[in-house]
This record gives sequence, C-alpha cells and structure tokens, in this order.
Amino acid sequence: MKRKGRPVKKIVLVVFLIFAAAIAGILLSSYDLSSLNTDDNPTKVGLLLSGSRSDCSYNQAHYEALESLQDDLNLEIVCREDVKADCSREIASLIEEGCKIIVGVSFEFGEAMEKAAREHPEIYFLHATGNGHSSNLSSFFGRMYQARYLSGMVAGMRTETGAIGYVAAFPIPEVVRGINAFALGARSVRPDAHVYVRYCDSWTADAPAGKAFLDLLDRHPIDVISLHTDSLQPYKEAEERGVWSVGYNMDNASLFPKTYLIACIWKWDVYYRQEIARCLQGNFHGRHVWMEWEDGIVALSDFTRNVKEGTQPVVRVANEKLRSREFDVFYGPILDNMGNLRVEAGESMSDDEMQNSFDWYVEGVTVEQ
Repeated sequence: MKRKGRPVKKIVLVVFLIFAAAIAGILLSSYDLSSLNTDDNPTKVGLLLSGSRSDCSYNQAHYEALESLQDDLNLEIVCREDVKADCSREIASLIEEGCKIIVGVSFEFGEAMEKAAREHPEIYFLHATGNGHSSNLSSFFGRMYQARYLSGMVAGMRTETGAIGYVAAFPIPEVVRGINAFALGARSVRPDAHVYVRYCDSWTADAPAGKAFLDLLDRHPIDVISLHTDSLQPYKEAEERGVWSVGYNMDNASLFPKTYLIACIWKWDVYYRQEIARCLQGNFHGRHVWMEWEDGIVALSDFTRNVKEGTQPVVRVANEKLRSREFDVFYGPILDNMGNLRVEAGESMSDDEMQNSFDWYVEGVTVEQ
C-alpha cells in the first residue's frame, strides 16, 4: 500500500481492533478455570526441552512457565532435557508414561511432532516457534521482533563506537527477523550504528557461543553485544571485558550487574494457561498463533542502571507507536545490506514474509564468516 493510502489503513485498523476485541472476549471466556475439575488426578504434560531446565535462558523460561500452572490447572510436568531434533523416541516415552499433552519448545522438533500428532489423535501437541498445525497440534510464537527493535534502541543509545556485536545460533527466519529488528532499532537512534553478526551453529553450547563473541571482539571495536542463543557465555565474556550486553529470554541482570542493560523476555505462561485449559475442557482447535505484544507474551525487562541516561523516554515513545499500530518495525522504506530497496515507502512486510521467507539482512548488518 502506498503512502497516500494510509487513511484507508486507519479505517481498516479501527475495524480490525473492534474485531480483535470481540475475539479476545471469546477467547477469554473459553478458558474459564472455574469449569475445571481439580479434584481428579493431575493431567500429565510432557515437556521436550532442547537444553537444560535450569539454563537461565530459553528452556528455563518454558519450564518455569508450565511449573507455575501446576496447581491452578492440576498438572504434572514430565520433563525431558537436552532433546535432539529427532525427538520421536522421547515423544513415544512420554505417551507411554501417560502424558495427554506434549509441549516441544524447539523449531527443530516440528517434523517429529507433526508425525506424532498424525499417529496419536488422542494426544494434544503444542509446538513453540513452529508453524504447523492440525486438529490436535498447535504452533505458537510472539512478536518478539518488536521487543528486539526497542532493545536495539537501548544498544544504539549506549554504544560509543557504533559497533555492536550479535551472536546467533542459526540463520532461520526467526533469528534473521530478530537481527534485522534489532539493527533497525539501533540505527533509528544512531544512524551510523553497525551490527556485526556471528553464527555459532548451536542453540545451547557455551564454547562456540563464547568463541563467536571473542571473534567479533577481535575484529571490531564492539562495545555492546546482543544474542540469539541460549548460552550465557557471551554475557560472561562481556562482563569480564566491560562490554555492555542486551539479554534475551529471561532477565539475567542480577548475574551480570556491571554490563547488563536490558532483556527481551518471554512470558510463556500467558499462552500455556489458555491453551492447556482448552485441552482440559475439550475446546482445543489446532492453529498457528503469532501472539501480539498486548497479549502479554513478549516484554522488556526493567532498565538497569547501566542504560544511558535519557534512553527510557525515547524507547517509551517508540513503544507507544508500536502499541497504537501507527508503526511497525518493518514498515518501509527499508534497504538491505546490499543497497537494494526491499520494502517500499508506505508498505510493510506481511506476516507470512516475516515468518517464513526472511533470508536477507537490513542495511547496517554484516554477517561474519
């Protein structure tokens, strides 16, 4: 849509918001916990983690979210840690153990979970970061790219050199989307900021994540780091070397008090509460959901004392624009890092493009080999 069409967009937006409010009312009423029978034996929920339940990161965020719902929903969590991509055996063992709901938290679990859902229509499957769905399988994620954008602003305000590092696991659309959003946020407040990316080819391993950070530090005058991997090693290295850090998944400010700025955090319990209640009530309908910021699944942690003075008001204004839907991160014009116009002025990327075909980087991003 060209810029001259923006008034039409606003009319559509109002209609959408009214419709969304109506749907939200339906959704809220559909998982009224008062209808659940908590006197029966607990429902077993199998949880497949790609790492440790105590990693202070992605896996722990999921584990703690489910654990917090055990009493309210009368659940028993059966956890499998350090699960590999082909999780077929683990799924089979969870079903054999009596699990009626199985949660997988890695994108790589998708193929095995979809196969198991076809073979076991009596079991409910919930797949975090996935994109498939069927009658008994839902996949879900949240618009974390919006929080990434805001955290990029924090980094852009903090950097003195303009060189920002970013350690990432794999170049899948989810990760590329976050890198680009972060870079756009940084460059919105520091136009000459440059984000240097190094992939470590692991979601969980400390050694490659730490090495990726040190390699970036050797090549560029980096004074702020962010990451999309579950390892805490880059934060540890940053704390030792006086490099500011932007966190992800959980707020770890207490572990790195000298250099931690802020974190983009997940509140997975928001989704698990409503979806597991639907399973227990027999109201489950498999779907793919990309939850909004206002749903509460995505958030920024508190600003630490390390954030540069004057940053909070700037981020607050940007946040208000995102919440009002007058602006989103991937509104054009947007150039890629080769100088090509990817999103024209007055246009925006579709959800399908952002979720499934984001394979390019915005201006100001360099991927190191």
